[in-house]
Amino acid sequence: MNDRDVPFQVEFRNLAGEATAIGSAGPFTLVVDRPPDGGGLGLGFNGGQLLYLAIGGCVSNDLFREAAARNIRLRTVRVVVRGDFSGDPAVSDPVTYDVELAGDATKEQLEELVAHVDAIAEIPNSVRRGTAVRLADVHVIT
Repeated sequence: MNDRDVPFQVEFRNLAGEATAIGSAGPFTLVVDRPPDGGGLGLGFNGGQLLYLAIGGCVSNDLFREAAARNIRLRTVRVVVRGDFSGDPAVSDPVTYDVELAGDATKEQLEELVAHVDAIAEIPNSVRRGTAVRLADVHVIT
């Protein structure tokens, strides 16, 4: 199965009255939290960090996928994503990212690989194109 054919669902559940939550996607988990000065315990990623990690993680994964399709073995990949949030409500300012990589290919082939991934990477393109996000349902527990 192609990884682009998989539907996604993630879930977050807070811990016993705290802002700290466990996020899960299938068997994988991570900790999400607010900083202490924002009402959390500072034990995990905040939403902005998760957004930027999603961008960088997608670029990194796609570099390996697209390199394999070209019979290029990557030895090192480093993606650094930068941005900030401003406004009320706060929204992400423009995001930039840098890629550092080494592999069994020429400099030109690796640069072309990065350019190709920049053009096709799903998460950066979703952000660039403004994927709609809507609240679907609310269940109040009494």
